[in-house]
Amino acid sequence: MADIKDVDVIAPNFKRRLSGVTSTIVQLVPFQAKLGTRIAVIGPGLPDNAGLPKIGFAALLGLWRAPRGRRHRIWHARRNNEMGFGLFLRDVLRMPLKLVFTSAAQRRHSAYTRFLIRRMDAVIATSDRSASFLKVPFRVIHHGVDLDAFHPPRGADDTIAASGLPGRHLVGCFGRIRHQKGTDLFVRAMIELLPHHPDWTAIVCGRATASHTAFADGLRAEIAAAGLSDRILFLGEVPDVKVWYRRLSLYVAPSRNEGFGLTPLEAMASQTAVVASDAGAYAEMITPGKTGAVVPAGDYEALREAIRPYLADPDMTERHAAAGLAEVRENFALENEAKAVNAVYAGLL
Repeated sequence: MADIKDVDVIAPNFKRRLSGVTSTIVQLVPFQAKLGTRIAVIGPGLPDNAGLPKIGFAALLGLWRAPRGRRHRIWHARRNNEMGFGLFLRDVLRMPLKLVFTSAAQRRHSAYTRFLIRRMDAVIATSDRSASFLKVPFRVIHHGVDLDAFHPPRGADDTIAASGLPGRHLVGCFGRIRHQKGTDLFVRAMIELLPHHPDWTAIVCGRATASHTAFADGLRAEIAAAGLSDRILFLGEVPDVKVWYRRLSLYVAPSRNEGFGLTPLEAMASQTAVVASDAGAYAEMITPGKTGAVVPAGDYEALREAIRPYLADPDMTERHAAAGLAEVRENFALENEAKAVNAVYAGLL
């Protein structure tokens, strides 16, 4: 446990189940600490083996005193309940805190959320689209990807041959299997396109929760009816998804709705070309015709036609994959995100 006297920034995680916000905290906080920020996390649902500096709820009693060498401490919220709790600590208990909120929402905020946001000392938007819904001053800081964890192929294990799957090229769609994620759009496109491209095999990595089991079973039935069960495979939750990114030639992100959405960046960092919808911040990651393609969310025909040339021209797919890797390294490194967020803290402290 970290000593609260030496903690300048607290990153709360008030959700037990794994979510995109939790993943952001798990990945970002160690980088921020490595760069010199005295930061700690608090809350349930955080892994014990991720190298996260932590404090317990009993340590909050120490918030009436500012940390060593400071007049204030920062409370960095990413959810409404975390903003509300921070307001209670600062405005009711009069603890010396500055409040920061990161907004990833792609919609108009509720009246309650707008009330909370107006009372923050600094607001970060994760994309230009999420920023467009804010009515207060903000700074756009895109999420980044860990370039040590997600990297180009390095050996035999990073090839399709190592997977034991048929074909010369893999195209994949990763994430939970549900309508929101557009898994059905991907499967439908593969059913139409793969018969014309015998060198390609399609995979879906991710699980279907109980409420989406029927949806996943319906997709498997469609694949079987098309006689493609050996070329469109559901792998479930794989032990290490990173190696599967490296085995792909093309990654497809067909979401109908997203917050930010990191999977295209993870694919690009793995030197894989990307076709994505314009959900979340996908359109801000991809340069059409250079690193991949972007289509309107939910538009099946546009998605299918965007995928088609990549299956037909593996050389173009490789060129876009290389360009995507260069783009991520320049603009979407996790270290860049950590530096930018740390700069927001420095401005408040």
